[in-house]
Amino acid sequence: MTIAVTENIQSLNDVEKKLGLRRSHDPDFFMEWRRDFAELGDTEKITLDRIKQSYLHHITEGFLSEGMVNLLIVSPLLFLAGFLESPFSLRSEHSVEISDRSGSVTYHGRIDALVLNNNLWIVLIEAKRSSFSFLVAVPQALTYMMASPNGDKPTYALVTNGDHFMFVKLQQSQYDLSDDFSLFKRSHNELYSVLQILKSLNTD
Repeated sequence: MTIAVTENIQSLNDVEKKLGLRRSHDPDFFMEWRRDFAELGDTEKITLDRIKQSYLHHITEGFLSEGMVNLLIVSPLLFLAGFLESPFSLRSEHSVEISDRSGSVTYHGRIDALVLNNNLWIVLIEAKRSSFSFLVAVPQALTYMMASPNGDKPTYALVTNGDHFMFVKLQQSQYDLSDDFSLFKRSHNELYSVLQILKSLNTD
């Protein structure tokens, strides 16, 4: 039986029960988002400030589609992080299928963007009903990541609805999550941290 990921994987509890994953409680399991990163250059900071200002300008006008979020936020971040250049390959609307623990149910879905070479998955969700959609996207990202051919090596995902960003790590049957980085934080442009993490994953 084949069913849609988006209709049947709605929570982390679903991921753990249906797919056999468990969240790691080891503080060292997901250190990749908490490293001492190199300082961004002035040009990068200026560009990220402009990206944030542009996004906040457009979001005040109402609902932004996935395409708009991709145009305004995701594509520029991937470009600045070097993921749009050789040796990386980018796949859009990549179809994946994952079997449950019993092997009797297959979950089918489409990943918004897949960066090949070091297995970075980008899960882009619509800004409409953002708080609900953002939380639902995390277990869906984990489900998609299980389709990785990466073996025992870690796989990473960036989940975003434009307003918020969260990194996910999956290795074998364990996973963990980063902090939630928000564009609405007034004291600091958290896109700086998002780009630093992406650049670090580029070199892993």
